[in-house]
Amino acid sequence: MNYPEVPVGAVLAGAARRWTDRVALHYGDRELTYTALYERACAFAHALREQGIRPGDVVAIHLPNCPQYAIAYYGIQLAGATFTPANPLLPPPDLAAQLADSGAVAIVSWEQASAAVPREGLRFALVTNREQGLDPSVRLPGQDFEEFHAGSPTTPPEVEIDLAGLAHLAYTGGTTGRSKGVMLPHRNVVTNVLQYACLGTGTRPALDDEGGIVLVDQGPPEDYPVRLGESVVVNITPWFHAMGTVGGLNIPLLSGTTSVLHERFDPAAYLADAERFRVTSLGGAPPLYAALLRHPDLDGRDLSSVRSLTSGAAPLAVEMIEALHRRLGSDVVVVEGYGLTEVTMGATQNPTARSAERRQGTVGLPVPDTEVRVVDAEGNPVPTGEPGEVCIRGPQVMTGYKDRPEETAATLRDGWLHSGDIGVLDADGYLRIVDRTKDMLLYKGYNVYPRELEELLFRQDGVVGAAVVGRPDPEVGELAVAFVVAPGRSREDAEAIRETVNAQVLPYKRIREIRLVAEIPVSAAGKVLKRELRELLR
Repeated sequence: MNYPEVPVGAVLAGAARRWTDRVALHYGDRELTYTALYERACAFAHALREQGIRPGDVVAIHLPNCPQYAIAYYGIQLAGATFTPANPLLPPPDLAAQLADSGAVAIVSWEQASAAVPREGLRFALVTNREQGLDPSVRLPGQDFEEFHAGSPTTPPEVEIDLAGLAHLAYTGGTTGRSKGVMLPHRNVVTNVLQYACLGTGTRPALDDEGGIVLVDQGPPEDYPVRLGESVVVNITPWFHAMGTVGGLNIPLLSGTTSVLHERFDPAAYLADAERFRVTSLGGAPPLYAALLRHPDLDGRDLSSVRSLTSGAAPLAVEMIEALHRRLGSDVVVVEGYGLTEVTMGATQNPTARSAERRQGTVGLPVPDTEVRVVDAEGNPVPTGEPGEVCIRGPQVMTGYKDRPEETAATLRDGWLHSGDIGVLDADGYLRIVDRTKDMLLYKGYNVYPRELEELLFRQDGVVGAAVVGRPDPEVGELAVAFVVAPGRSREDAEAIRETVNAQVLPYKRIREIRLVAEIPVSAAGKVLKRELRELLR
């Protein structure tokens, strides 16, 4: 693909000029059109400039999904500053560590969480809340978000932006340890947005007369039944996560999508709005689909408008894919992708065109201009069909971890990013994720992949959640322990499930214990927090 040499702000600029009065964001009873979102973002950019924010300065957003988030994000981009996202539920010490590590000079924070924001090193801290998101005329004590940019010009500021400069300083999820700052220039973000936007809609990128990005030449309706400017989604993917910023904010805007914002995932509310707004696509991580499938409202809702669903953050169990097809229809396209913060968002995806081949249980093929290979512990490519570490090379790969040269050197080697994920490539280049390297168990020297056992657990009647971790054992290394969500099942049922699964695997892979739990802990992005399960074992 040809990627326009423009900064990230060109995404909203092009979308606003193309989609004008179409609703971009629906939040409660408030609707924000594409034009209004662009004007507010421009005003915010001017206000940042008036406060001395310049290219290279880092501004943090410490909010759940709301109109203010989108306004601030694009305002930061249009001002040429660097955006760093912070989970609004971060404990105060973790938030302080991230702000210090990023060198943030300003922050936009949720009122309920603003007390946790350390003021040291910040020039200013803006505050907003849900009431203001619903009604921008609401004013708050302190440095009010809306007041900050209320009187600023609504045209873009003239700023020279270096495309090699950082658009995002995103932080890793911390599912396996402390978070690291991932440096992502404007070129990376624009590239990854277009790789997925064009694949998803059957288009190619172009620039309008004023340098904004637009999508053109959409493929035929029989392949892409949802046309540009027609898509509607309920968005609960947090924008402070890479999948949210790129896949849940930038990409939908380019295609003229209306996003109905939910601050948190409530299955009943999600299903109600999916029916009410006639959504064309469902999107999220596997825990979202697991919750929808077991919710009593699912069968009573009219979801006939849904044409596709996308999943990321973790592999979608094959049994879950089959259940979704049974409920939504076999013609609904199920698209899994794979990525990580270090590749801006993503590296692979199953094809979205209806006539294309999608391989169930895989995360698809590399996106344009991206290479994927699977290697052994010495870095040598493994034979087709054999597991190894997934390595990625492409224009969306990070430039490195901020102020961590040793960790950067360990992850970026000879131009390849070493993901820490274990995968298998088939003969046609489709990638299947087997597990995380850190999640793999060693039993008497044998590799045991929890993902394989989790797939088998999901196939058992009544199991709606499963995660397998290793319990240290001095004699054999690690024993596989399964945490299972199976409402209404007894310990005797759990033992029967264990025996059924163990009968299908080699002896060294067997589950040694099943623990019934009410829920599996997951991050805001939907990734299972296996470190918390390991803590329970201790």
